[in-house]
Amino acid sequence: MERVTAMAASELYTKRARVWIPDAEEVWKSAELTKDYKDGDTALQLILEDVTSIEHKLDPKTKNLPHLRNPDILVGENDLTALSYLHEPAVLHNLKVRFMDSKLIYTYCGIVLVAINPYETLPIYGTDIISAYSGQNMGDMDPHIFAVAEEAYKQMARDERNQSIIVSGESGAGKTVSAKYAMRYFATVSGSASETNVEEKVLASNPIMEAIGNAKTTRNDNSSRFGKYIEIGFDNRYRIIGAHMRTYLLEKSRVVFQADEERNYHIFYQLCASADLPEFKILRLSSANDFLYTRQGRSPVIDGVDDTKELCITRKAFTLLGINDSYQMGLFQVLAAILHLGNVDIKERDSDSCIIPPNNRHLTAFCELVGVTYQDMSQWLCHRKLKTATETYVKTLSRLQATNSRDALSKHIYAKLFNWIVEHVNKALITNIKQHSFIGVLDIYGFETFEINSFEQFCINYANEKLQQQFNMHVFKLEQEEYMKEQIPWTLIDFYDNQPCINLIEAKMGILDLLDEECKMPKGSDDSWAQKLYNTHLKTCNLFEKPRMSNRAFIIQHFADKVEYQCDGFLEKNKDTVNEEQINVLKASKKFDLLVELFHDEEKAISPTGQVPGTGGRTRLSIKPDKSRDKSSKEHKKTVGCQFRNSLQMLMETLNATTPHYVRCIKPNDFKMAFSFDPKRAVQQLRACGVLETIRISAAGFPSRWTYQEFFSRYRVLMVQKDVLPDKKLTCKNVLEKLVQDQDKYQFGKTKIFFRAGQVAYLEKLRADKLRVACIRIQKTIRCWLARKKYLRQRSAAITIQRFTRGYQARCLAKFMRRTQAATMIQKYQRMCVERKRYRKKQAAALALQKILRAYQARQKYQTLLRESKSVIIQRHVRGWLARCWYKRCLVSIVYLQCCIRRMRARRELKKLKIEARSVEHFKKLNRGMENKIMQLQRKIDEQHKDNRLMSDKLNSLETSYTTESERMRAELTRLRGAEEDAKNKGNQVSSLQEELERLRKELSTTQQEKKNIEDWTQAYKDKMEKMVSELKEQNGLLKTEKNDLNRLIQEQSQQMNEKMVRAIAQETQQLETDLNEERSRYQNLLTEHLRLEEKYDDLKEEMRGSKPGHRRRDSTHSSNESEYTYNSEYTDLEEGSRAVEDVTRGIDTSLTLKLQKRLTELEQEKQSLRNELENKDEQFQRARARDNVEFKKARGAELEYESLKRQELESENKKLKHDLAAMRKSLLGDAATGAGAPGSPAYKVLLDQLNSSCEELEVRKEEVLILRSQLVSQKEAMHHKDEKETMTEPSVYADDVSKLKDTDEIKQAYVGLKDTNRFMRQPLDVGDLLSRLRLLEHQLQTQRRTHDSEVETLRGELQNVKEENNRQQQLLAQNLQLPPEARIEASLQHEITRLTNENLELLAEDPTASQEARVIILRRMVDLMEQLEKQDRTIRKLKKQLKVYSKRIGEMGAGQTEGQTSPGQMVDEPIHPVNIPRREKDFQGMLEYKKEDELKLVKNLILELKPRGVAVNLIPGLPAYILFMCLRHADYVNDDQKVRTLLTSTINSIKKILKKRGDDVETVSFWLANTCRFLHCLKQYSGDEAFMKHNTSRQNEHCLSNFDLAEYRQVISDLAIQIYQQLIKCMENILWPMIVSGMLEHETIQGVSGVKPTGLRKRTSSIADEGTYTLDSIIRQLNAFHSTMCQHGTDPELIKQVVKQQFYIIGAVTLNNLLLRKDMCSWSKGMQIRYNVSQLEEWLRDKGLMVCGAKETLEPLIQAAQLLQVKKKTDEDAEAICSMCQGLTTAQIVKVLNLYTPVNEFEERVSVAFIRTIQTRLRDRCESPQLLMDTKMIYPVTFPFSPSSLALETIQIPSSLNLAFLTRV
Repeated sequence: MERVTAMAASELYTKRARVWIPDAEEVWKSAELTKDYKDGDTALQLILEDVTSIEHKLDPKTKNLPHLRNPDILVGENDLTALSYLHEPAVLHNLKVRFMDSKLIYTYCGIVLVAINPYETLPIYGTDIISAYSGQNMGDMDPHIFAVAEEAYKQMARDERNQSIIVSGESGAGKTVSAKYAMRYFATVSGSASETNVEEKVLASNPIMEAIGNAKTTRNDNSSRFGKYIEIGFDNRYRIIGAHMRTYLLEKSRVVFQADEERNYHIFYQLCASADLPEFKILRLSSANDFLYTRQGRSPVIDGVDDTKELCITRKAFTLLGINDSYQMGLFQVLAAILHLGNVDIKERDSDSCIIPPNNRHLTAFCELVGVTYQDMSQWLCHRKLKTATETYVKTLSRLQATNSRDALSKHIYAKLFNWIVEHVNKALITNIKQHSFIGVLDIYGFETFEINSFEQFCINYANEKLQQQFNMHVFKLEQEEYMKEQIPWTLIDFYDNQPCINLIEAKMGILDLLDEECKMPKGSDDSWAQKLYNTHLKTCNLFEKPRMSNRAFIIQHFADKVEYQCDGFLEKNKDTVNEEQINVLKASKKFDLLVELFHDEEKAISPTGQVPGTGGRTRLSIKPDKSRDKSSKEHKKTVGCQFRNSLQMLMETLNATTPHYVRCIKPNDFKMAFSFDPKRAVQQLRACGVLETIRISAAGFPSRWTYQEFFSRYRVLMVQKDVLPDKKLTCKNVLEKLVQDQDKYQFGKTKIFFRAGQVAYLEKLRADKLRVACIRIQKTIRCWLARKKYLRQRSAAITIQRFTRGYQARCLAKFMRRTQAATMIQKYQRMCVERKRYRKKQAAALALQKILRAYQARQKYQTLLRESKSVIIQRHVRGWLARCWYKRCLVSIVYLQCCIRRMRARRELKKLKIEARSVEHFKKLNRGMENKIMQLQRKIDEQHKDNRLMSDKLNSLETSYTTESERMRAELTRLRGAEEDAKNKGNQVSSLQEELERLRKELSTTQQEKKNIEDWTQAYKDKMEKMVSELKEQNGLLKTEKNDLNRLIQEQSQQMNEKMVRAIAQETQQLETDLNEERSRYQNLLTEHLRLEEKYDDLKEEMRGSKPGHRRRDSTHSSNESEYTYNSEYTDLEEGSRAVEDVTRGIDTSLTLKLQKRLTELEQEKQSLRNELENKDEQFQRARARDNVEFKKARGAELEYESLKRQELESENKKLKHDLAAMRKSLLGDAATGAGAPGSPAYKVLLDQLNSSCEELEVRKEEVLILRSQLVSQKEAMHHKDEKETMTEPSVYADDVSKLKDTDEIKQAYVGLKDTNRFMRQPLDVGDLLSRLRLLEHQLQTQRRTHDSEVETLRGELQNVKEENNRQQQLLAQNLQLPPEARIEASLQHEITRLTNENLELLAEDPTASQEARVIILRRMVDLMEQLEKQDRTIRKLKKQLKVYSKRIGEMGAGQTEGQTSPGQMVDEPIHPVNIPRREKDFQGMLEYKKEDELKLVKNLILELKPRGVAVNLIPGLPAYILFMCLRHADYVNDDQKVRTLLTSTINSIKKILKKRGDDVETVSFWLANTCRFLHCLKQYSGDEAFMKHNTSRQNEHCLSNFDLAEYRQVISDLAIQIYQQLIKCMENILWPMIVSGMLEHETIQGVSGVKPTGLRKRTSSIADEGTYTLDSIIRQLNAFHSTMCQHGTDPELIKQVVKQQFYIIGAVTLNNLLLRKDMCSWSKGMQIRYNVSQLEEWLRDKGLMVCGAKETLEPLIQAAQLLQVKKKTDEDAEAICSMCQGLTTAQIVKVLNLYTPVNEFEERVSVAFIRTIQTRLRDRCESPQLLMDTKMIYPVTFPFSPSSLALETIQIPSSLNLAFLTRV
């Protein structure tokens, strides 16, 4: 306990100081001093938290003051050693605050991790948490079991030293779970060194050991009833290779007895729950309540646990560990036999003997299950064999002794089974790989004290004494090492040494020694042993006591507490005896091999870990095989205490040889309530587990430690400017000397300042006082400023009110004056209005009379005009009817005359046509000029058409004029008749009008009287209406107002509806985009997994080749064993030409293979359907084939003749060319004169002759084409004629004649019409027939007219085509003339072949049936021509090469002979030959030609040995991609499928190879990402697809691929680009990751804002790595480097945006995850730092023009978390604001930040628990993932938007630096 000096007391125990006082209920209670403490005071005046005033009496002897309470800012610290005051109440309170308020179950206490069982499942053990802790220093993150595991793993790899994690605590404190999570961490971060999944097997051992070694107790539902130490082995690359388990002190007594509310081992209840399974029928099990061994605790069921499912898990674990089904059933038989054995009823015969009734059901089941006889087992259950020196006899047992013997046998069998399972688990976990190091996990019972403590508690507490001694020594050692490292003076710290207690137990004549001695006594008993203990230790050892009221118990003062042990059962449990005859019966089992294996030999019965029967411990005693029997008996007699002591000694030796790490598990309450804290139980365990001892050792020295930078940053406010020196260490020394006078209170180390306990609190008090004064000054200034602002606002308001008041008065006066003037004006105008109304009434009356009179006159005049008009209409209609009748009669006569004349003419014409029809065949045979006559006939028909057209026009004009005249006359007649009727009517109306006039005069007088009455009524009604109108106007105004309100409301509602619709559409769109991204991400993840498996396969192949492994420890995010990216490069050496083709073939990308397989399956299905269809078609084909054979043979004969002629001609041409070449050689060799190349020379003549011969050859080719065309026409006619003869029927004789004409459709139609006419004329005619024939002739005439018009248009189109063809031919001819002779011949042939093909296609469109055979013949001939053309090309190329050689020779000869005789200009001109000039100046096609043997060289120089830096700087971006595509274009141009395939495969595999070799170089990966994308874009741009050709130039469209569709390869290259992109992201992450936390969180970008709090031991020396400090500028510089690299490499801008978005996501996710796992970072000032850092990143985005790439949105969760740290967190309004603000954070993240929020200064307040619950209540309806951390491994799905290149391929130049001289531009 801390004590203070008098001076310190007067300074610290002042008014409002807070202290801790003892309390019976809460252990410690907080209070506050109400007045200062002075020396000599005997009591302290205190006030409790519930405002109760008390007086605390001080001890008059010691005068010890109560413990001081730590400042609030230190409460809730991660490390208890960071507390300024280190004592028990501070530790207890800190744990309680963290556990209850912050829901944090882990806390550091120096090197110890304190874990409090929450009795609730927490989401803090997922793989994301493992990834967050992997690679981190222990103090950098919040306390966690993963941090301890990572520290052990890191120290094992760094120090090459084995490690141990010691997990201890009471039953129910969570030891097993903590050990399980530690092993899971190792299995996750290290991976496995083999393919046997050792890490899975290590984890699979947990459910097995829990099933057979765990049970429900009153304190824990899954309590481990044995200790275990698991050694997890690692190889030299620190990957798991195996494990080994040791067990200690299995609680065998639980097999036969359980206390209330407890259970037996889980495996029994699992079997009983699964008894209904078919395979378990032979076990004869039933409910657990039916067996004695499972029903004693009366609690067979655990809430929330399904024993049936648990058995399935256990069986799966057995299978995974290699224990097959037969062995499993054997184990279950033994377990079921134990249950049946417990139900065996032993009845008492007399006081000294007992008997088992015959046919006992359970004993029978036991015997059948284990394969022994009923008689033997019943005999030795009730008897035992005694051996003396001379004889052996059988003794009966009493009922109690027999029951104990039965239970002993059950325990012994279970112990043997337990050891057998452990042995086989170890066998499954052992591998043949050499173990390099290991990490041990010790899960062992903690200190136990119950109401009745027996032998088991004694052994457990003995083990804890040994572990506590080792723990104390280790803590002391670390503390002293720290002082020595910092080179500060230190003295030995006095700490509790429990060696006397250990000596009391294990020394000579100690408790265990006396116990063993008593067990050897023939009549030894517990009472005699107790007396020996009293006599030996009661007076000699202070730690041993005797209870006052008992002679059968003793008390030992352990390090944790005093424990009273009852001596009953000590001897029996220590002996652990079992009837040997019963064991022999079991050994004799014939049917059950497993049981025999368990009991076959006592040596083998010991577990492979060295465990002795009944203990589960391990020993290394040597056993000689030749004395196994004697040794077995000795081992059997060895006591349990001796075995346990030996195994414990071995354990301590192992732990001392390793670096230990401690986890102390605390049970917060005895009721298993979630997050309920019982201070009494907690402090009891803290005392027992050594945590307080660690605190005491730390408090005895210098517990508070600050680095100089941390101290300067924290207490800079206590310094003045002159105290601040450049040397921070000297500055701190000067300040401390002024602030703390006693120099013993602190020490200066090399890197830290060490403070005594309480000094940090004193400095915090000084800092708080200084800040309080500064705050008061700031408040004073602010309040003054606010008061002045308030005064100025009030003064301005008063002046404004005065101004408005005076203005109001002035306005009132003006209003009165205006009203007076208005009243006068109103009176004037009202009087004027009255007079005006009177005048207007008189005027209106006069006007009304005039209007009536004038209206009457007008109506009279209108009636007259109406009658005249109707008469005229009647006359017009009558006259028109008469004219029409006359016209119709005339028309009928004319038509009749026309018909007669036309009939006569038609007969004459018909007669002529008949004569002509009979002479057609004669004319065709005798005269071949029939076409001229047909043309004459056509002209006649045209003339007739013209005449008919003229006649019809005249007839139409006459008809129109007649109709017009008839209508006019008819209208005139109608008008005259109407006028006559009107005249009659008007005469009758005159008399009636006179009568009407008299009547109207009478009515006028009456009307005048009525008018006067109406005017009076009207005036009254008008007044009434005016009043009503005014009322309606008022109502209308109200309705308008209401209408406007409704319209506004409707408008608002419509606007809201529109907004809702917009939001709904936006959400739907966003959902669709999310689904698309998820699908894309799923595909890319599958691709990544596929590549990872390939990499794993490659690694295994490398290991098989004997590659040496080396340790490569990765970052926190790269702890997994497998690499993220893999590359499949099958061929390993590009120089091996003989294996290139095979390797390329094997190296085809797997994704392409899968797609091809899928496509193959589809094609096979389609093939099957086509095959069925083919079989149906085959029969039809066979029938048609027989008919076509004859014709085909004839056509084939002609074809073969033609081909032979062509072949002969080509051979002769070839001979001719050879002859010309020989002549040219002779001419060139024989001509040595200077003018060899001049015009007129022999060489020139030879070349000119070749040009002429080429022109002749062109003419010959044209003639051949014409011959070919004529043969096609003749064959078509022949086939068509033959087909028509075979297919036409008898009624089609007329059509035969038409087909013979072979001319236009118009002539055919006319001819058919004439024949029809002749046919009709053979029959007798009547008038109806004549009319019908006339109509037919008229129809034919109209048809001919339409046909003629269409024919004219067709002829015009053909004429235009002929003109265009002519122009094109002229252009081609001009181009051919410019070409050399060789190219001229080739171009001409190519042109002719193209033209023939087009004509064939046209022929096919006109008549598909007739042109089928012709098309086959033409295609075959074209193929032959192409083959011969290629042969000629090869010959011509050879001739060209020879010509070049001879040209060079001519140049050399000419230069040698004319040296000194010619001018320089002549010398330059002589070597130039006109033949070669056109070839050198030809246009390039954007292709690169290479030989197949140069492909490996191309890939090597362009991909494998290319340096990205030089290419990016000196050459155009994407140059390798362009070169590869140009090579691919040439392979496509020459239609070389093999070349295309091998080039693409080599390219893909080479890129994979270079990325695998240099995949960690960002420049290399970025360079090949840019080039791969450019290559992919080129494949799309030049694919010929219209969608990709929109942005191409006409020249680029000419460069499109023509022969191959590379869509599938585009997908493969796209997958490769995805792989490269992901690797680039991973490389960038590896570089950015170490910078993020330091730059975004730890570094103070805004100096002086963040305050550093005390850290204690959280950053241990062993955990700190030497690395530079990164700042935000480091991150921005790195981002600039990434961006510039990608821009230099020509990466697509859209792809750069995606990369930047991913980078910002990583920055935001890593920063937020660390914020959520680091309590020291959750403060107001840190929120400001984060927001400033984010603004700097946004500024960087703005500078680079990347604000729209979505990168800013990825930082939104981090921004909201920073805002959450800064907003107010008190009221409900604050909670509502937080809920609306933090939309990007999950509920778990919000609550976590609020729980972690830690005030750095006293002026900040913690977040209350009630406020956090309010937030949880408001957010409970959110549908979101419960995951706490963001997924840092998530990679956004990448897309590659099409980006066409404007660069022309033909302009690309290949630099010589690439060493690609073997490529030829084409």
